[in-house]
Amino acid sequence: MSLGITVRGLDIPDSVRAPLTEDDVAARLVGKDATLWGPDAESESAIRLGWLDLPASSRELVSQLADLRAELTGEGLDRVVLCGMGGSSLAPEVICRTAGVPLVVLDTTDPGQVAAAMADLDRTVVVVSSKSGGTVETDSQRRAFVQAFADAGLDEKEIGRRFVVVTDPGSPLSETAAAMGARAVFLADPNVGGRYSALSAFGLVPSALAGADVGTLLDEAEELAGTLAQPDNSALELGVAMGAAFRAGRDKLALADGGSGIVGFGDWAEQLIAESTGKQGRGILPVVLESVDAPGASGSDVLLAVVGPDAPATEPAIGVTGPLGAQFLGWEYATAVAGRVLGINPFDQPNVTESKENTQRILSEGLPDERPAATIGAIEVYGSGGVLDGVDLSSHDGVVLAVDALLASIPPRGYLAVMAYLDREKDATAENLRAALARRAEKAVTFGWGPRFLHSTGQYHKGGPQVGAYLQLTGAIAQDLPVPDQAYSFATLQAAQAGGDRKALADRDRPVLHLHLTDRAAGLGQLLSALT
Repeated sequence: MSLGITVRGLDIPDSVRAPLTEDDVAARLVGKDATLWGPDAESESAIRLGWLDLPASSRELVSQLADLRAELTGEGLDRVVLCGMGGSSLAPEVICRTAGVPLVVLDTTDPGQVAAAMADLDRTVVVVSSKSGGTVETDSQRRAFVQAFADAGLDEKEIGRRFVVVTDPGSPLSETAAAMGARAVFLADPNVGGRYSALSAFGLVPSALAGADVGTLLDEAEELAGTLAQPDNSALELGVAMGAAFRAGRDKLALADGGSGIVGFGDWAEQLIAESTGKQGRGILPVVLESVDAPGASGSDVLLAVVGPDAPATEPAIGVTGPLGAQFLGWEYATAVAGRVLGINPFDQPNVTESKENTQRILSEGLPDERPAATIGAIEVYGSGGVLDGVDLSSHDGVVLAVDALLASIPPRGYLAVMAYLDREKDATAENLRAALARRAEKAVTFGWGPRFLHSTGQYHKGGPQVGAYLQLTGAIAQDLPVPDQAYSFATLQAAQAGGDRKALADRDRPVLHLHLTDRAAGLGQLLSALT
């Protein structure tokens, strides 16, 4: 496979392409022209274009990380756990899964999943990644690992040397890292936003320590970077295709793998596109598909994007071929271009803090006292936004009737978001709901694990077009886990995050169906059996 990326299947009207050519957008973007997205975006854009330099500027990390990995493995520390959310976790997960090297990614507050990550402590090093340093999930996970190492008999100095920290200069986490005596601290470029940070220390540090070849990743990106000032470069074409599709009414971008050899790329691209474009009542909704012919690959409001050489199964569609490093840089560039076409700022995320603030309020005031509308088998049924009005929940088909009522509430050109606050390892069958519901709804259906989707599609849910309906899944906790030196546990934090997000959606009068699984395995089995 050649370096760079190739985009095929394009049919773009001159009305979209010509203004970009006339305005020399390709060269101006490479030149970091912050005026490309209008005066309202200029101040933010001026401090968010450092990602364009990363293929070259990150090169100095390669040898440093090789030395650190050798040092760690020489001490028997060959198991890497990454504590991070959103842009801090999604790229390393793709890099390591594609490379076939083990990396434990902890981007959850589910107590069972957190507890499982704290296995094999005698050979574990923990990478704590956060730009702001104040992310509640990551801070809670760090506290839990510190306590676990202490319980295993390590002294304070030994505990510190089990941590590697990636953060922005001057962040609270950088101060915490110094205080705890972290083995290594990598300060990332503050002019790179989280979702554009795949080729920065946030993407490279955990990946290299886990054994991935990050030097080759940078080679792949650098080859593409040399073409990006050209007016007809492939990444620009990808961005123009996304923007043109949006203007033509195809505001859902279905993402599928087509033999790329890259594992999990859609989850990374989902955050990049949703959080960058979903604002001001508009946006491109990425829909990650299980395959090129999965439900949701076609529709009057859908553009299919196939990553890899396989031919798309439907029209209209585009194909994007190239190695992972080039794909990272190419999609970042394309998303910035699409932002120009949509007329939005692709570098801010004005609605992300809303659910966080709701969560903090619930943690300080206590969980709300909610009563289910019905309990059917292992599922408690709750609803808001009028979704259960007139629904008979008394029959054994009550859950199906409730789900069908939610699907009926999806407006034309709308979508359903499935949001699972569960353990994505032990409760993995929940992902099968996406395809089942897409077949049933015949509309766009997304799936996200909570709370990680709050750092991804969560921005689109609140800031994008208000045409969504929402299915939230929560589950009973078999064994809770305390968050050291905090007044709440992981179970309470997880419940508060789910409740905070429900409130953010309810405040927008969006239909929300909340299904609480009193027994996770039984409840998921019951739900999947009823819908398939």
